[in-house]
Amino acid sequence: MGKKFALIVALFSIVISLAAQKTEKFSPEKFEQELRTYVEKEAKLTQQESERFFPLYKEMKKKQRGLFKRLKEAEFVKPHTEDSCKKVVQYRDYLEVELKRIQQNYHNRFLEILPASKVYDIIKAEDKFHRHKLREWGGERGKRPQKHD
Repeated sequence: MGKKFALIVALFSIVISLAAQKTEKFSPEKFEQELRTYVEKEAKLTQQESERFFPLYKEMKKKQRGLFKRLKEAEFVKPHTEDSCKKVVQYRDYLEVELKRIQQNYHNRFLEILPASKVYDIIKAEDKFHRHKLREWGGERGKRPQKHD
C-alpha cells in the first residue's frame, strides 16, 4: 500500500508539473471541478452524498498539500553529510507516514457518511482520473508502449 501511495503522490506531482508546462495555463479550479464531476459519475454519488463528501475531501486535500509541499522541499538539495542525509531520509519517511495517516483518518470519516462501496469507488475513480490526466497532459510520452508479439 505504501508503494502505491508513493506512486500516486509522484503521479500527482508529475501531472501538476506537466500541466504547468503546457501553453494552456493550468487551472486548479478547473482540475478540481473535472475531478469532482468524474468522481460523482464513476461512484454514482447522489447530490446529497456529493454535498456531504466533497467538503471533507477538500479538507483532506488541503492538509495533504501542506505535507506535499514540505516533501518537495526536502528533495531540492542533497545534504552534504551522512548524518544530514539520514535526517532527510527520516524526515521524508515521517512526512509520507503523516500523509497516509491523514488519508486513513479521512477514509474513516468518509465511511461514516457514505456506504463502503461508494468510498471504494471514489478511491478507484480518483486514481483513474489522475492516470487519465497524466496521459492527457503527457501526450505521446504519457501513452503506454505497444506490446509486440
